[in-house]
Amino acid sequence: MKILVLNGPNLNMLGIREPDIYGRKTYKDLVFTITDYCREKGVDVEVYQSNYEGKLVEKIQQAYGKFDGIVINPAAYTHTSVAILDALKAVGIRTVEVHISDVSAREDFRQISYVRLYAEKTISGLGFDGYLRAIDFLL
Repeated sequence: MKILVLNGPNLNMLGIREPDIYGRKTYKDLVFTITDYCREKGVDVEVYQSNYEGKLVEKIQQAYGKFDGIVINPAAYTHTSVAILDALKAVGIRTVEVHISDVSAREDFRQISYVRLYAEKTISGLGFDGYLRAIDFLL
């Protein structure tokens, strides 16, 4: 199985950005956690992060025919990006939405998720473990 893990804007700032919400572990720690777990499970994985919506859309489009599943933390684009939703729908790849924090307990605007309209499952509030549960779900 080959999985693409996509991370949206500001996730590269993990460990610095609002550590009371996101924790003190860094983006590098997240990538290690994911790649180490996938190695143990025998899963081919690519992890990608961008602060730019268009780059995330392009990465989703490039996944067509190459990946069996997508784990996506669209971050702020969760609540605003019809373009990411449309790209996921276009490629038809099984997708799990992940959020490090419990978005359901946060601001009202965070209750809207365009990606959730396509994703088979949403996992939030489990920190880095949410990514691992998403990978297990796809397996």
